[in-house]
Amino acid sequence: MTPASDDAGGAAPADAATDSTTAAGTTDELPPDVPGEARFVEANGRRFHVVEAGPDDGDLLLLLHGFPEFWYGWHHQIRPLANAGYHVVVPDQRGYNRSEKPAEVSNYRMEYLAADVLGFVDAYGAETAALVGHDWGGVVGWWVAIHHPDRLSEFVAVNAPHPTVTRDTLRGDPEQLLRSSYAMFFQLPVLPEAASRALNWRLPTRMMRESAMPGTFSAADFDRYRAAWSRPGAFTAMLNWYRAAARERARPETRRVTVPTRVIWGSGDQFLKRRMAHDSLAYCVDGRFSLVDEATHWVQHEQPVTVTDLILDELD
Repeated sequence: MTPASDDAGGAAPADAATDSTTAAGTTDELPPDVPGEARFVEANGRRFHVVEAGPDDGDLLLLLHGFPEFWYGWHHQIRPLANAGYHVVVPDQRGYNRSEKPAEVSNYRMEYLAADVLGFVDAYGAETAALVGHDWGGVVGWWVAIHHPDRLSEFVAVNAPHPTVTRDTLRGDPEQLLRSSYAMFFQLPVLPEAASRALNWRLPTRMMRESAMPGTFSAADFDRYRAAWSRPGAFTAMLNWYRAAARERARPETRRVTVPTRVIWGSGDQFLKRRMAHDSLAYCVDGRFSLVDEATHWVQHEQPVTVTDLILDELD
């Protein structure tokens, strides 16, 4: 399977004028506790906003966020991973925050999202990269690991099951289907955006707060999320990931994963059943499972040191 580039590639992002940039292409948005710099890079024919830290000659390490986050979903991990010598690159994925937002739902097909990852590896002049993905970022990571194992050195999936496990569980487990029912609501036009935006983004903030351990997200965190969701076209683009997945229903070409893989799982995930993590390992030639207690779907926020140590253990 070769990297894909969607038809609308290369266009300037719709909200580019709202970004504060320097002549070098960097942005000035990083909070003081996050090292490195924020900048724009071209990958897979599109323009992405990324945060990067660590030595330029370090091994490339990509961190992919999920819904409804953006690069900030990994802010606890950036410093320690960079200090360990990795060149850490944390993009806003396609459609999110400051990255380019193609308009058509078809532009968010899995083959394009995976091709974005290969584009990052190429953009940084690397043959391979280690990849860590949470939620949707993990879904993309599984797809890359399955179809392009030669481009990944290691893969860490954080509360994200193998795509075959997801499909089979949704078909055969009514409880998991109920847990995932929000994805069906996202298929509606216009209404999900309007409902989410109402009352200063009350619906997504409440969803994150109530599904996480108490105190996981601060008021300042939600200010950052609201700013990212409010960028023109962003929330529709974020929902288009779900819409494209429902329309496409892509199946991997093989189920087997040969890339060394670790599955990290917050034990209290309200959205995904723990059994899905164990079932995912059955498809891994070289796989490990790490259950993190006192954590939920948002495990990298709730147990940041533990998650960072597990990532480093897998990469060493």
